Amino acid sequence: MVYDAVLFDFDGVVVETPSSQRLSDALGRTYETLECSGPATETVRAIVAGDFESIARRCHSLGIETETFCARAAREMVRTQREAVERGLRSVYDDITAVRSLEQPLGIVSDNHPAVVSTLLERFGLRSLFETVYGCPLTPDGLSRRKPDPTNIETAIADLEAESALYVGDRAVDVRAADNAGIESALLSRSEDDDPTEMDVEPTYHLSSLSQLPTVLR
Repeated sequence: MVYDAVLFDFDGVVVETPSSQRLSDALGRTYETLECSGPATETVRAIVAGDFESIARRCHSLGIETETFCARAAREMVRTQREAVERGLRSVYDDITAVRSLEQPLGIVSDNHPAVVSTLLERFGLRSLFETVYGCPLTPDGLSRRKPDPTNIETAIADLEAESALYVGDRAVDVRAADNAGIESALLSRSEDDDPTEMDVEPTYHLSSLSQLPTVLR
């Protein structure tokens, strides 16, 4: 199969995955600034699931405006992830060098906040590699576009004027999103503990490193 564009997930593929505990702590601080308490871990799960209704119900029960909470939570989560990078707690994967050799137009489609994705790409000197970049802001529309929804993948493909594209991700939901967008997928399993055969999806390719990608694209 010849591809005229390659799209990548961000966390776990280009950069190390953010700490779920630090994200939970960031949401805990958000609750504190609003002078209320909340189940930060459950809120993280709702954000990951794209469940805005759950977040809105929780805000209503606490007597706070959902938009206010989401705006403050987004700022705190963005700040937390930036600080993790600056403190050396999170970095880019070494095998990203393989991506520099690719000839196809490249894009990023992530569920992380767009401010985080853009900031980290700039921080690691990678922004020029990718012609189009999409993230998911902490808004109803942003959360609704989280994978497996294919909207951001389809929009990125349109940006690159591609007819055939490959999406590279590290989770089952990435494969489902690619399937929903009608394109092929590569599932990246970096750890020996990850067993892709245990997932209930079947990607087009299985990768253990991005260094294998040029061979796939030949």
